[in-house]
Formats: sequence, structure tokens, C-alpha cells
Amino acid sequence: MSFDVGADAYSRFMGRFSEPLADVFMHWVGLQPGHRALDVGCGPGALTARLVDRLGAGAVAAVDLSEPFVAAARRRLAAVDVRAAAAEQLPYADGVFDAALAQLVVHFMADPVAGLREMGRVTRPGGVVAACVWDHASDRGPLATFWRAVGDLDPDAPGEASLAGTRKGQLAEICTAAGLVDVESGSLTVEVGVASFDDWWEPYTLGVGPAGSYVAGLDDQRRERLRHRCRELVPDAPWVAHASAWSVRARPIPHLRTLEA
Repeated sequence: MSFDVGADAYSRFMGRFSEPLADVFMHWVGLQPGHRALDVGCGPGALTARLVDRLGAGAVAAVDLSEPFVAAARRRLAAVDVRAAAAEQLPYADGVFDAALAQLVVHFMADPVAGLREMGRVTRPGGVVAACVWDHASDRGPLATFWRAVGDLDPDAPGEASLAGTRKGQLAEICTAAGLVDVESGSLTVEVGVASFDDWWEPYTLGVGPAGSYVAGLDDQRRERLRHRCRELVPDAPWVAHASAWSVRARPIPHLRTLEA
């Protein structure tokens, strides 16, 4: 699995879903002008850009582990503090943000509980920690048809349904384990128009994430079989794809702070 890919490849693969999700997610979190926010796992900056529009560049910071994504986010949002960092080790002091948000990243954190705990550490008491993850465990996620086709041809393929936060209630469990309180769960849905099958299929060949890595590991014959099976499963073009994500918002409490001498 890899996210060490160009920002353009990621945007073509997931941006068509993550861009509209960012609008819905930010509205659900309830941020208001005057708040200071951190985008954890910012990717090329889909959510970061929305936060800037809402709060102003000086009130937004962002981190990501992928150097190409960090570079892309800096080019896109030159006035934003964008750093290369892991969610589990955020390079900020305690309680400096009103909100810390993680869109489509908890399931890829090395330690989701530690990541959410760190998000709580850098958020002030009474602020909000929020996350969303695609519902990969059902047929509601944006990659559901792809992984169904994979399962039809390769039943032992791991897919993404076992990743953290992809099942109902898991994000809330992670927040509770991280010591966050006032945990509220939700579900967010977006609609994306698809013009043709090739427009739908081609992004899977770009090597992005678990799906892209799976396709990249196939020989030509198996890749064509998978493409054909996907074509059998998707509607005739054009169609509207629906994608749902689980969401959670919670609050930090003072004892999460790291005491400094």
C-alpha cells in the first residue's frame, strides 16, 4: 500500500470523493470564524482549502506524512503552516487549536488510538476532535464495487473492510480509548457524477492506496479480468456514485495534556 505518489494521482483517484466530503465534514464539525484548526493527514489539501475559506489561512495548520502531499499542499496554500509529521507525533504545543480534524486518515494511522490522543492533546479543553473514514465494511463506500469485483475473482484479497474505523461504531471506540469524551457518531454521504466507465476505472491504475497497490500487483491478464468484472458491476454511464463515511466528533479533557516543567 502506498501514498508516496504524486498529488495529481491522488486527486484523480480519491479527490472526486474527498473534495465534496470535505464540505460536508467541515459543516458537520461546526467550525466558526475565529476558530483555529489543524488538518491531520491533509493529503494535497482538500479539507485544508475548505478550512482556509472558512477560517482564514492564518488560523489553519496541516500535517501529512507524505512528502509529495506536503509539497502539493504548500503550493496550493502558500500561507498555511503545512508540515511533514505523523498523527501520532504532532509538532505542536498542548491546546493550541480549537479543533483537530482527520479526514480519511484514521484507518491508515500506524496507531489510531495514539493519533486521536495526540489530536486531543493539541486541542484546547472544550474544543473538538473530529474524524471521518469511508464505510468500507459495507457497500456504501466509494470503493465498494471495486472490492466486490476483486472478491469475486480473488476471495483471499484483504480489501479495506478490516481497517480501523471502517465499521459502524469503531471511530467512537477509538475516541473513547484515546481518552476523549462527549463522543458523537454520524454518517456523511456525497454524490459524484461519473461520465464513463473509463473515467471510473483509470484512477485505480495509478497506484494509490490499497486499491491502487492491488491493481499494480496484477499481471496484464488478471488486470484485464478485473477490469471486465468491474465493467459488469457498474451501471451504464453516465451514473451517480454515492459514497458514505462514518464520522465522529469528541472533546479532549485537561488530563490529556502533557505536563511540562
